[in-house]
Amino acid sequence: MANDPRVDAYIAQSAEFARPILEHIRATVHAACPDVEEGIKWGMPHFGYKGAMMCGMAAFKQHCAMNFWLHKELFGDGKEGEGAMGQLGRITSLRDLPAQKAFTALVKRASKLVDDGVRQKRPKASTRPAPTIPDDLAAMFAQRKHAAARKIYDAFSPSAQREYVDWINEARTTATRDKRIATTLEWLAEGKPRNWKYM
Repeated sequence: MANDPRVDAYIAQSAEFARPILEHIRATVHAACPDVEEGIKWGMPHFGYKGAMMCGMAAFKQHCAMNFWLHKELFGDGKEGEGAMGQLGRITSLRDLPAQKAFTALVKRASKLVDDGVRQKRPKASTRPAPTIPDDLAAMFAQRKHAAARKIYDAFSPSAQREYVDWINEARTTATRDKRIATTLEWLAEGKPRNWKYM
């Protein structure tokens, strides 16, 4: 399948160290699963297969990461990279990726799980009511420039809303709280849930 130009743009806008890493991941995924479909989800490149999420990659200021959607089936419970989202840890150079043969086999195993009909289990919906929006966040939502963030917040499930509210309320200082509110508004405007880095 043709490359998605949005993924091209994501790679081009990434830090110089990250570009060869992202290109290598992308090429390996395409070679191991020729029918893969590219896209952008939660602001990061993702690779789908037969309509199901398979894996994704991301670039940050000092490292890259790769996440497999069915990571528990691939790696077992608790396999998260140290200091990074995803299962391959902090990727700062091509040397941090698995050897090519093992990497290709990993992607093939991920696509076979999709072929076999394995799907990620969704957690049971919470019956708890939506949280009360803190006054300072509500004041920001009332501003016209944050209308998009408010709309996305309202569309989230009560549990997704609660993740943001709890995170804001757990701040110990006013400065931290203000920073978390600013980050909340930024992430919401991009359609991101609170824990988007770990999805």
